[in-house]
Amino acid sequence: MIEENVREQIIALMKREVVPAVGCTEPMAVALCVSRATEALGCRPEKITALLSANILKNAMGVGIPGTGMIGLPIAIALGAIIGKSEYQLEVIKDVCPEAIEQGKQYIDEGRIDIKMKEGNCDKLYVEILCEGGGHTSSAIISGSHTHFVHVQRDDQVLLDEQAGSSCEEDDEIALNLRLVYDFAMQAPLDEIRFILETRDYNLKAAQESLKGNYGHCLGKTMDRPLSHGIFGNTIFSRILSKTALATDARMGGALIPVMSNSGSGNQGICATNPVAVYAMENENTEEELIRALTLSHLTAIYIKQSLGKLSALCGCVVASIGSSCGITYLMGGDYSRICHAVKNMIANLTGMICDGAKPSCALKIASGVSTALISAVLAIEGRHVTSAEGIIDDDVDRSIRNLTVIGADAMCATDQMVLDIMTGKK
Repeated sequence: MIEENVREQIIALMKREVVPAVGCTEPMAVALCVSRATEALGCRPEKITALLSANILKNAMGVGIPGTGMIGLPIAIALGAIIGKSEYQLEVIKDVCPEAIEQGKQYIDEGRIDIKMKEGNCDKLYVEILCEGGGHTSSAIISGSHTHFVHVQRDDQVLLDEQAGSSCEEDDEIALNLRLVYDFAMQAPLDEIRFILETRDYNLKAAQESLKGNYGHCLGKTMDRPLSHGIFGNTIFSRILSKTALATDARMGGALIPVMSNSGSGNQGICATNPVAVYAMENENTEEELIRALTLSHLTAIYIKQSLGKLSALCGCVVASIGSSCGITYLMGGDYSRICHAVKNMIANLTGMICDGAKPSCALKIASGVSTALISAVLAIEGRHVTSAEGIIDDDVDRSIRNLTVIGADAMCATDQMVLDIMTGKK
């Protein structure tokens, strides 16, 4: 059995990484930083300068901002100053209303917002906001994770300074491996992990709400139409794809619908949740099996992100789909060895899928990841898996995962820069 103190550390980690978010988490992190700097300033800023890492810029350029019908950073920054509340965390602009949107548009038109890339070395997840107003200045910095403030200042008064110390929550994280992830998911008392059902409640509700509008490219709705049923059938497979894509369509399309995120990404939260929840419902698994499958899925994604990082050149759906494949393999009756097979099958297939920013077409990538998750699970249950004689797969499943994350975090850095150059160089 896993020791109680280890269980407590894992539960604390999960509760820190699996949280509600409204809209794409990168522009919401920027809006959150603006709200904190505005609160420090004590009045509405007359001028806001945003200094952002390349990965924040990439993920915030083309995504819908909830409740506004607009895309990109300017309106997120404006609303962070006008109605943002830092205590809301990644739901920072949930109080958005038509009046605030009009004020935000005017704020943008008056040229009060300046967005730049941060020069020099900084974390891949870095947001620095400088505010001026009422004869005063203020600043706030988020670094390392989407809600982790490392510096807040008003004029010459430093209100928070954690940049010099090792204060980021991730520094104290328990080091996971797949065996520990599996054992925790299987052994933890149900009452200690029942909270994970909130991911199902949030993310399936987001899929249901998505049906009320036409968000993004409407992939989820398209998958549920007669033409698609004629191609894919009205099957568990098609319903899993539809319910997962629906929630992603709404989130990337700017719907004011909260989702439960994973490791700072709403899309990853959706992808780690909906395929598992829909399969469990269709397969008539018990509630205990669902709880353990969702725990396995989300904690696997958190584990992979420990070495990959919050933001990288690798599409987050790769990580979350590996988690959902593990959860589905378990629901199919798979043991630890079969789950290892599923992981290896996933890594052999999806490694290298690039992240080219948060946007409506993320639903297409997530559908690709979920399709692969189901194929990998079915193969794993049959005892079939990609072997160490093939590509980057190792006999040891944790080394296979490390091979994936080294490629995504290190080897694809040049790819990341090229993607950003292409995105920012469009006419």
